[in-house]
Amino acid sequence: MTPQSESLRLLEEALKELESPKGSILAAVQKLLRASTLLEKQDIQLWCSIQLGEHQYVLALNKLLSALTAKDYPTSAKAKKAADEVIKELDALHLKHSVHYTNEELNIKATESGGGYISIGFIEERYADLIRTKRGNDGTYYKNDLYGHLNYVRKKTHEFTSALFNQLKFSGTVSNCFDLLKTTVDDRLLDLNPVLAEQLMLTFKGVSSAKNEEWSQALTTCRRLLEGLADQLYPASTDSTKGRGLSQAQYVNRLWAFMDNTIESDSNKELAKSHVDFLGAWLEKTNKITNKGVHAEVEQLEAVKAIFHTYLVVADLLDYLTTSPTTKSKTDINTASIDEIEALLNVSRATAKAIIKARVQNGKLDKALLLKVPGVGPKTLEKAMEAFLL
Repeated sequence: MTPQSESLRLLEEALKELESPKGSILAAVQKLLRASTLLEKQDIQLWCSIQLGEHQYVLALNKLLSALTAKDYPTSAKAKKAADEVIKELDALHLKHSVHYTNEELNIKATESGGGYISIGFIEERYADLIRTKRGNDGTYYKNDLYGHLNYVRKKTHEFTSALFNQLKFSGTVSNCFDLLKTTVDDRLLDLNPVLAEQLMLTFKGVSSAKNEEWSQALTTCRRLLEGLADQLYPASTDSTKGRGLSQAQYVNRLWAFMDNTIESDSNKELAKSHVDFLGAWLEKTNKITNKGVHAEVEQLEAVKAIFHTYLVVADLLDYLTTSPTTKSKTDINTASIDEIEALLNVSRATAKAIIKARVQNGKLDKALLLKVPGVGPKTLEKAMEAFLL
C-alpha cells in the first residue's frame, strides 16, 4: 500500500469519526496525525501533536499564554520582551501563529475550565463524565467550556482532514499522479523483465539530472527500452503483417503487431497503436538530434515528455499483456460513464447523452432498446456489443 492510499484510508476513517454523533475526536486527530506524517504535512502534524498534549509544545504555548495575559502586557517593555522571547522559542519548534496559535486557538486554550492545553482525549473523557453524571461542572472543568473546546477541535480537525482528503481524492498533483503511474509500471516491469525495468528507472533518473548529456542519453535509452520490450512481446521475424516488416530494427511494427494480436476491441487497438506510432516517430526524430553529438540542442522538457509518453505506452502494453481476450472483462453499458460511451462507440456527445437518458427511462438497456435511441444504428449496436456487456 502506498503512502497516498494509506493516508486516504486514514482520512476517510477520520471524517467518519468527526461526522458521526458517537465518533471520537481523539481518534480522528490521531488518524489525521498519522496521515499528515505519511504525507509530510508538517504544519498539520504539529497541530495534531498540540491537540494530543505533546509536552514540548504545550509547555511553550502555556508560557506564551502566561506572557500574553500578564497584567502589564503589552504596555510594559519587559512584558513584551518576555512574550517575544517565547515566540522565538515557538519559532524554533516550527510553530506558526497562522496555524498553531491563532487568536481563536489561544482563546479556546486560555480557560482552565475548558481544559486548556490538556490532551483532547482527556477533555472528551471529562465532558462525557459531566454528561453521564448530569452535572454542569466538577469544580475545575465546566461542561459548556469543555463543549466549546471540543467543538473547536472537531471543526479544525474536519477542515484539515477534508482539505487533505480532497487533495488526494480529487485534485491531486501531476507529480502525485505520475508517481502512481511510475510505481505501478516499475513494479510490473520488474516482474516481466528486471533488465528493462532498470533501464526505465535509469532513464527517469537521467531526465532529472542537470546535465544535458544525460537528457540525450535518456532519449536513447527510451528507444532501446522499447526495442527490448518488443523483443520480449513479439520477437523479430522475416514475416510481415499488414504491410509492416517485423525485423529486429522495426520494433514499433513489432509492438504494433503484438497489440493487433492481443487487443480485442478495435477502438482500443487503434488508439494504442496510434500511441506507439507517435512515440516511435518522436524518438526517431529526437535521436537524430542526439546522433549529431550536439547535446545542448536536446532540451530537458523534450526528454521529460518522452519519458512520460514511454511510461504511458509501457503501461498500456503491460495491461494488454496480462489481459486475455477470452477472459477480458467488459463494462456493463448500464453502468458505463458518458465518456466511455462516447469514446468506445465513437458517437457524438448528443448521442451519448441520449443513450444515458434511455437507460434512465427504461431502467436498463438491451439491444432492442439501444437501437431505438436516436443516432444509434446497426454499426453502433455492433460496436456496443463488442465494447460493452449488453
